[in-house]
Amino acid sequence: MLKKPLLEESAPWKRRFRASVLLDAQVARENPTRGIVVSNKASHVFQVYSWDVSTNAIVQLTHKPGGLFHVVLSPDGKFLYYLDDQGGDETGHFVRIPYEGGAPVDLTPHLPPYVVSQESVLYGLTISGSSRVLGGVVAHSGDFYLYCIDVGREDAIGEPRLLYSSPKLAMSPVLSYDGEVVVIAVTERTGTLQYTLLAVDVRSGECLGELEDGPGASLDLLAFSPLADDLRVLATSDRSGNMRPLLWNPRTGECHYLSLDDVEGEIRPLDWSADGKRLLLCQFRQAVQRLYIYDLESGEVRALHHPSGTYTQAQFGPENTIVATWQNAKHASCLIELDGETGQLKRTLISTDTIPEGQPWRSFTFSSTDGQEIQGWLCVPEGEGPFPTILETHGGPNAVTVERFDAACQAWVDHGFAFASINYRGSTTFGKQFLEQIWGNPGDLEVEDMVGARQWLVDQGIARPDQVLLTGRSYGGYLTLQALGKYPGLWAGGMGGVAVADRALQYQYSSDKHKGYIAGLFGGTPDEKLDQYRKSSPTTYVEHVTAPVLLIQGRNDTRCPARQVEVYEEQMRALGKHIEILWFDAGHGSPSVDDRIASQERMLRFAYQALGQ
Repeated sequence: MLKKPLLEESAPWKRRFRASVLLDAQVARENPTRGIVVSNKASHVFQVYSWDVSTNAIVQLTHKPGGLFHVVLSPDGKFLYYLDDQGGDETGHFVRIPYEGGAPVDLTPHLPPYVVSQESVLYGLTISGSSRVLGGVVAHSGDFYLYCIDVGREDAIGEPRLLYSSPKLAMSPVLSYDGEVVVIAVTERTGTLQYTLLAVDVRSGECLGELEDGPGASLDLLAFSPLADDLRVLATSDRSGNMRPLLWNPRTGECHYLSLDDVEGEIRPLDWSADGKRLLLCQFRQAVQRLYIYDLESGEVRALHHPSGTYTQAQFGPENTIVATWQNAKHASCLIELDGETGQLKRTLISTDTIPEGQPWRSFTFSSTDGQEIQGWLCVPEGEGPFPTILETHGGPNAVTVERFDAACQAWVDHGFAFASINYRGSTTFGKQFLEQIWGNPGDLEVEDMVGARQWLVDQGIARPDQVLLTGRSYGGYLTLQALGKYPGLWAGGMGGVAVADRALQYQYSSDKHKGYIAGLFGGTPDEKLDQYRKSSPTTYVEHVTAPVLLIQGRNDTRCPARQVEVYEEQMRALGKHIEILWFDAGHGSPSVDDRIASQERMLRFAYQALGQ
């Protein structure tokens, strides 16, 4: 039974939203007393803080009105680099500020505004280990461009040099220690979301080599060796069916796959030790993480016995430690230090606020409508079911839901809802075949997985069959609308955040970078695949929608642009359908805690009304 709405400012769910959260932490490899963290600790908007690694004191460095999520600290600890956009539109120029703080300096004042690949762990920008060369892949004027910039005497910024361009999707580069070689992931040969690696001599612009790993294989990048005399690149390949680490020397062409036969699932590298001898690896198995140390000299792999939960970032720290951001369903993300040999928790470096305790998450699996096994996470309120239920789908689709501190989930549970989030087909870390099933036909199998999840929740006595509501952001918002139209009789309502409603219009109004991604997902542009774009668009199924719809959208969003949602709203209203839209003045996501609370309160009111309460 639903509880009375808890809307007072002291409500536990609002206190969880207001808890300080640590999103990222970096230590300067060449100056390990200096670090940075990204947090909302001093305000309700995420900003960058300097972090004195010896004392764990932090000081706010940036005061960007819309907040700042992605930043790169130079290895020498002198500068911070980030994309300076306007209003969250993810379009602008790379800038840098001194570690001590100060006004941002534009690195590319003579280039047009551009978009970068911020989904990558590299945030679109890379810095050589010597801190003397910068590299970035940006999208503008319909193409993707690789530029490198020298950092000269007294840290003077040189002119950007163009080393590569293509109309096909390209991702963030990595630079060798001295900045003499740059490697990028490109799709020029595949035309899909499968990548090859291209190495270029930074001085001459000469192509040194390209790594392909067999038909249909895709590669991804992490970093060059931290040693000046070692030109090996640490990357991953899905040739085996799962992402696995490899080392490639672009000058010699030698490629070595790490021996990890006894470790199941996908394995992703997180860091390379400063002495060049060890790798920090992360195993994903059924959306659960486990950290490992790989010895490059002996080939030995060792599992670490660390606290369970999710490690959104981890790197080798000083004095044989590992520094990591950690969270679980009951604890907001904080910065911890692990023993580098055992993985055991040594101490908390930067803590978060004390928050009202929520309910735990548990993993579950179910069969989709065609028998495919799907994994998800479940959180239920106290008491006996069945409950009104929220079924969430994550964004991406190239993402994965892991156990996390989720204030929105706990808000639903506080009010008597069960909450389930599923890793539908197209999610990462479940293997190559699982990931690629949706390519060329998005919005089909994922919706079948949602239908299968609903049936499992009903069969298990968790969900009331007439009280299942859908929610999700970005690609999850898209799937919310797609499911409402394709299976209208199954849902009591849908709540989408920064959603996609019309695929062709999304492509038309998106940034150049996102056009490249969309074309890769579909295997062509709307001009080439118009029937598929229509089949994959919620606007195609508007006439079938019977449940009420709430959309929460950003006016400045360049990934899920406003116009295509306006068209969906116009079609819904013309047919007399129930639709509400809450617009906010930001891009793909509002960093403001107050906006997030307002959105959650609006969704709670919408859900109560949809259920007749």
